[in-house]
Amino acid sequence: MEALFTSTAVVALAEIGDKTQLLAILLATRFNRPLPIICGILVATLANHALAALLGASAASLLDSPVFRYAVGASFIAMAAWTLIPDKFHDDEAPKPRFGAFLTTLVAFFLVEMGDKTQVATIALGAQYQSVALVTAGTTMGMMIANVPAIFLGHELLKRVNLETVRKVTAGLFLIIGLWVLAQTMGWAG
Repeated sequence: MEALFTSTAVVALAEIGDKTQLLAILLATRFNRPLPIICGILVATLANHALAALLGASAASLLDSPVFRYAVGASFIAMAAWTLIPDKFHDDEAPKPRFGAFLTTLVAFFLVEMGDKTQVATIALGAQYQSVALVTAGTTMGMMIANVPAIFLGHELLKRVNLETVRKVTAGLFLIIGLWVLAQTMGWAG
């Protein structure tokens, strides 16, 4: 259950103010059809994060060594630093609606999530916990927790949430996880 809860919390926090959340808001204003957008985000995230968690878990099982665990710990610490850099998403980068709300959201979210903080975090979580199903479920729940309110509340949510504070809390969470992995690898933590 630790893998599920940690994955949910990490991604829910990391997603706030992320370019995919800004994309969700943009799609909601363009289509004004929340349900197909929510379904598109869900399917895209399940597919993307399942592949990312599988990659992380596969790499961990192939490279189960202290060096690999140090790399996983360092990747969480690097994610902490990366999280402090604000994402920017411009309206002109948004996909032009040609295929309806669901398909546009599905394709846009899958592609925009490639190489994104939350995808990289999912790879690291997959490597840490070696549980594709729990990590995928957790990171997908985290994405939905952050994005569904954004679809309905959109711009009002962004006005009221201090993104700098959220970035700092998320960075702190990544840092703690990274340090914990390193401490476990060195035998300092149980």
